[in-house]
Amino acid sequence: MAKAKTINAGQRQALLKTLKTRFEKHKVRHEGLDWMSVQSRLEANADKLWSLHEMERTGGEPDVVAVDKKTGAYTFFDCAAESPEGRRSLCYDREGLESRKSFPPKNSAVDMATAMGIELLTEEQYRELQGLGAFDTKTSSWLKAPAEIRKLGGAIFADRRFGRVFVYHNSAPSYYSGRAFRGWLKV
Repeated sequence: MAKAKTINAGQRQALLKTLKTRFEKHKVRHEGLDWMSVQSRLEANADKLWSLHEMERTGGEPDVVAVDKKTGAYTFFDCAAESPEGRRSLCYDREGLESRKSFPPKNSAVDMATAMGIELLTEEQYRELQGLGAFDTKTSSWLKAPAEIRKLGGAIFADRRFGRVFVYHNSAPSYYSGRAFRGWLKV
């Protein structure tokens, strides 16, 4: 039986309160935007609230980082200081998971993101995030692998060390306790 992708009234209220508090605390991430517009958009998109709840539940600390001036859609990124704790020790994707001969992880980053209704950050989005603060100074995050890299069995991840953002490669079946993934959602 498929898991219902809804949250109850109490969860909805708690999530909106958490998002509002974070929005007000980190104004540099979304200068010129007002919370009431964001909240109205969220309330009109219940399915997206469920995805944001999943981002929050797994430690992502989602926050608004952009607005599409044409459509009015808000973009949320995982803004936790370190890679989300509830998403660590995952290989990159299903193919990588199935190719492990021993000690497979419980899930993959791509499968978990899909189940949550979000997408992995691209390298470009990760660099945008890093422009808003210092993230992943002790951990790392899987990023959406370009097709040409994935076709060769690889995947990419990134972190911030020595005041710089580094993007690396790894085989898709690999996983580490200090690596998760960061996601994004457009509402």
